[in-house]
Amino acid sequence: MIRQVRTAARAILAAGLLVTGALVGASPAAAAAAPTAVSASEYTLTADYHRFDTLNSALVTALGTSAVHTVMENANHDRQALPASFSVGGLSTGFRFDDGDNSDCQSFPQGITTSRDAVGTADSGNYDGHQLVLVSWYTKDGCGGAQQRSRITLVDWDATYPNTYRKILLVEPAGTAAAPDFKDIPIHAGGVSWYGNYLYVADTGHGMRVFDMRKILNTDPGGTADQIGRQSNTVYYAHNYAYVLPQIGTVTSQTTSGTNLVWSSVSLDRVSKSIVMTEYTCQSGCTDYPNRPPRAVRFPFAPGATTFAATTTAGQALQLPWYNLNGVASHNGRWWFNSSGQKKLYYWTPTAGPATFAWVGGGESLSYWEDSTNPDLLWSLQETTGGRNVFAVTQATYGGG
Repeated sequence: MIRQVRTAARAILAAGLLVTGALVGASPAAAAAAPTAVSASEYTLTADYHRFDTLNSALVTALGTSAVHTVMENANHDRQALPASFSVGGLSTGFRFDDGDNSDCQSFPQGITTSRDAVGTADSGNYDGHQLVLVSWYTKDGCGGAQQRSRITLVDWDATYPNTYRKILLVEPAGTAAAPDFKDIPIHAGGVSWYGNYLYVADTGHGMRVFDMRKILNTDPGGTADQIGRQSNTVYYAHNYAYVLPQIGTVTSQTTSGTNLVWSSVSLDRVSKSIVMTEYTCQSGCTDYPNRPPRAVRFPFAPGATTFAATTTAGQALQLPWYNLNGVASHNGRWWFNSSGQKKLYYWTPTAGPATFAWVGGGESLSYWEDSTNPDLLWSLQETTGGRNVFAVTQATYGGG
C-alpha cells in the first residue's frame, strides 16, 4: 500500500508533463541548503551470499541455466526511439519500451544500472559480449492493486545487435533440496546496481536482495499467467516468463541512530567501489512515509571484491535538505539526487556546494555511465504510464564538470 500511494502521488505531480515527455532544459536555480555529514559509524550492513545455496544448486540441476548472451539471443521485445517531444537538458541518447510496456498499468520501471557498472569501460562495457541497460520493475496484481512481483529487463545497447530486450522474473528459492521451488518477490525494486556478476536490488525496509547474473534459470513459458513455481519434477512455470533469476542472498542494514534506513534507491560508485543509497521521505503531510529529512549513505565493498564483507560499516553518511528522492548517483566525490515530487535534479560536492536543476517528472533512479572516449553520462528513466522514457544526459550539464 505504501508504494502504491507513492506511485499515485508522483503520477499526479507529473500530470501534463509526462504524457508527451516534454520537459524544460537544464538550468541552475537558487540552491537549497547543502547536505550535512552525520556519523557514518551508526550504519552497518550484514551480508549473506549463501542463504539459498542448497536450493539454488537443486534448481540449477532441475532447470539448467542460460548465459546472458543466450538470453539476449532470444530477446523478444523491440525497444523504440525516444519521442520527438521529449526534451531534457544535455540529452545524449535513450529509448522507450514497446507500446505494451509503455502503457502497462500494472508494471512500473524503477531502478537502472548498466553493464558499464558491472565491468567498467573495458571492451565497450560489454558483459558476456553485450553492452546492456538493465531496468528493474515491480508489478501489481491489477491496475491500482497491491505489489505482486518484480522483474528486470535486459536491453541491448550495442549497434552489433538488434534493438531488443528481454524480461526476466526475479524469484526467491523455496521448497526443499529434493523438491526445489521458487516464489515471487513482491518488492518495489526501487533501485538496482550491477557489479561484477552480482545484482543488488533495493528492498525498502531491509537493505538489498542479491542475485547472480550467471544463474539465470530456464522455465517453461507455458501454463497460465497466474502460475508460478514447481508443477512437477520437470515443469516449472513463471507467469509465462521463459527465464527467472533466483535470489542468492541478502544484504541487511542496521543503525544505532534509532531510525532504520528506507532503501528507496541505490547506485554504484565505481571510483570509490561502493554502493550509495538514499531515502524517499516527505517534508510534511505523509502518512505512509517518514516526515523527516532523508539520508544518503555510502557502503564500501570488500577490498578487491564485488561483494560486501560479512559486516560493513558505512564510509560516508549525509543528511539531506531535499525530499521525495527517487534517485541517487555518486562518482569521484560528486553527488546527484533526483526528486520526483519537485521535478529537480540536485547536485552537490563538499567543495563546490549545491546546485539545483530542472528535471523530469516521474523520474526514478540514476546510474553513472563512465566513458573513456566520450563525455560521461547519467542514465535515468520515467515510470509514468504512457511516458516511460529511458534516457542519458551528459553529467557535465548537471554540475559534474
